[in-house]
Amino acid sequence: MTAVDDARVRELVVMRKVRDRIDREYAKPLDVEALARGVHMSAGHLSRRFREAYGESPYSYLMTRRIERAMALLRRGDLTVTEVCFEVGCSSLGTFSTRFSELVGVSPRVYRERAANVEGIPSFQAKQVTRPIRNQEAPRTGAHLT
Repeated sequence: MTAVDDARVRELVVMRKVRDRIDREYAKPLDVEALARGVHMSAGHLSRRFREAYGESPYSYLMTRRIERAMALLRRGDLTVTEVCFEVGCSSLGTFSTRFSELVGVSPRVYRERAANVEGIPSFQAKQVTRPIRNQEAPRTGAHLT
């Protein structure tokens, strides 16, 4: 292995640590600056390297994790949309609702209502069908639970 290869492998290990931290601590107050401090990088450098490694920014990845968890909580049906918003680590209901709608294709309220009407689907299938689509690819009409 060359020195360049060694450096690339070390960088990928660091990016994996950042991704693992996001997966573990998605409900905590995380931002790119905090993630960058944790691996001794600038926020800009971390964002560029993370995007190269995973195809999206650390913030986008964090929000996707939060929305995935929010979808599970909304399907459960025992929490309000506002409670779910704060439970997954979002501090703004507006930002949460906007991002949820971008990824899922419907608002959290509509998603919760439709999820309540779906019965008899095994949980592993519901999870697969309802997985959010990244990078704003969700259709604006219809939902995964129709």
